[in-house]
Amino acid sequence: MANRVLLDNVAHQDLKVAVRHGTDYGDNVNQVLIFPTEYAEIQREYPILFRKDAEDQYVSVAILGLDKDENLFLDKTGWNARYVPAVQARGPFLIGLSKSTGAESRADPMIHVDLDDPRVSETEGEALFLPHGGNSPYLERVARTLQTIHKGVDLSKAMFDAFEKASLIEPVNVEVSLGDGAKYGVSSCYTISQARLASLDGATLERLNKDGFLQLAFWAVSSLGNVNRLIELKTRKRAQEQA
Repeated sequence: MANRVLLDNVAHQDLKVAVRHGTDYGDNVNQVLIFPTEYAEIQREYPILFRKDAEDQYVSVAILGLDKDENLFLDKTGWNARYVPAVQARGPFLIGLSKSTGAESRADPMIHVDLDDPRVSETEGEALFLPHGGNSPYLERVARTLQTIHKGVDLSKAMFDAFEKASLIEPVNVEVSLGDGAKYGVSSCYTISQARLASLDGATLERLNKDGFLQLAFWAVSSLGNVNRLIELKTRKRAQEQA
């Protein structure tokens, strides 16, 4: 059971985190939630698709594998990619909102840590705080990762509202066939319609570009080329399993 507490530079001065990935830390997933704030990095590594969440709202996911609980980028050495999606890269940390006091009441994001996470200790890993005070470079990276998630939540809703207004979203089923005859599919997903994107009128193009969503649409489309990378990784994995 998680033991999530507000990170404190006094109480947790000696805390360390072993930075690693594996099945023990929930990395064996074939899809992971992502955010528009990381599309630039994601589209270079993974296919980007859209799904509907439990509240029937669109969310973005990166496709990591073709079988259930399969992350083709994960092996005994860790996560083999140039970029790890923020939800997985954050490790034992998460954002908690703390209400501020004063004339204007607002919710300020604060870093929390799960003290029961097996990567957390006082003996192994990256220090969170410098010996004489201040955040360590590692904690600064964690803070940036959490900001990617925090800012991405609001941006995601605005992006999908814009995509829907422009009628850009369409359902898609990704079907993959390997050289040995094995077939896999990713269903119940959505993507950007390339035909509709190419035929947008000037006013819509200008609005999407001004709001910063046009590039995101193009990144989502271009990311689908990474399906070929999944095929390569899956083919290699099956060959190793059959050897």
